[in-house]
Amino acid sequence: MASLHLLFCVLFAALSAVHGGLVTLTMDNLDAVLQSGQVVFVAFCAEWCPFSRRLKPIFEEAAQKFDVDHPNKSVVWAVVDSVQHPDVSDKYFVNKYPTMKVFINGELISKEYRSTRSVEALTEFVLQQLDVSITEFPSKVYLEAGIDRNKRNVIAYFADRNGVGYTNLKKVASLLREDCSFWVATDEALKTVTGDVLKFRDPGTDDEQTYSGSFTDYDFLKQWLVDKCIPLVREVTFENVEELTEEGMPFLIFFRDPADTEGDKIFSELVARELYDQKSSVNALLADGHKFAHPLKHLGKTAKDLPVLAIDSFQHMFLFPDMTELDQPGKLRQFILDLHSGKLHKDFHETLDQRIADLQKLALEQAAQDGDAKPPAMLPDGESTPKPSVFKELKPSGKRYSLLQKTEL
Repeated sequence: MASLHLLFCVLFAALSAVHGGLVTLTMDNLDAVLQSGQVVFVAFCAEWCPFSRRLKPIFEEAAQKFDVDHPNKSVVWAVVDSVQHPDVSDKYFVNKYPTMKVFINGELISKEYRSTRSVEALTEFVLQQLDVSITEFPSKVYLEAGIDRNKRNVIAYFADRNGVGYTNLKKVASLLREDCSFWVATDEALKTVTGDVLKFRDPGTDDEQTYSGSFTDYDFLKQWLVDKCIPLVREVTFENVEELTEEGMPFLIFFRDPADTEGDKIFSELVARELYDQKSSVNALLADGHKFAHPLKHLGKTAKDLPVLAIDSFQHMFLFPDMTELDQPGKLRQFILDLHSGKLHKDFHETLDQRIADLQKLALEQAAQDGDAKPPAMLPDGESTPKPSVFKELKPSGKRYSLLQKTEL
């Protein structure tokens, strides 16, 4: 009886925090609020931040409009006062304001809202989070005709669409909607299989991997699909680079011509083989060497030099020394280990004296040929230290939501 009374008090506290279409989120009502809607859209704000003060009335208007236009949708709009309730912000590692995060079925999705701050854009974004994100197929012919083989695809057959297994799949599909395409068989297609079946199909091939775990074990099912849907090597773009920097890991960047799909495959296989245990210590990325010409120029390279491999540690940039040796066993792994041990930085300075001596010798020889008495050349400006990070400049500000979205503020 006491536990029921406590539950009632928590729910009452969550509901009583609603003001003008918004729920005020605190540690006391956090769990209850996150479980109270299929989608919970949260704005973390700070009163001292002018951009937070500018967002709050827009966010509140969007919440009110959404409630009026879509009264039957299971959506909660919430705001956190990060000055009064810093514990909530700390729990989700929020240190810039305003920040907008999305919870689906009580779980935080990794992608933050980073688009236009208008009523229309905010409500449209929330509607997208409610999409089913699963496509039904009545036959194998229909599936093969509609599937995009360049994407990661999950194909499922469930004898009971009302069971726990299918419910669990829908929850995971809503979290991974941007990483995988999900297909579920209708009754007609079910005639071709026996029992519940879940398969993952690799992009670019017809290779399939079958899930062998329990469909009632949500955590195991989710982890299996996360491992399949989120690739070890991702593409960095100007749209997602800020989000990738926030993961806090150094970038291992393979600059290449995007038309070289075979090169992409070789690099991905190499990362999987050499860096299988380094997923949490480095971000392996593919980059369009034409679009990211500036970082290449910063490294003394151009599109003619592609492919080029480099590390950006958010302090310095280091080139892989010899691309012809990239596929040699252990070379890529040692490159990453040398970064973490500090050897790359140390080696730079140990070879600095020799490079200065070589340049001085070359300058003296040139001066003798030209009959010139000019002093010997030294290293160009900035060569006394490793190349400074370029991608560090694309990190979001520590005091406001985003440098890249500054025009939206």
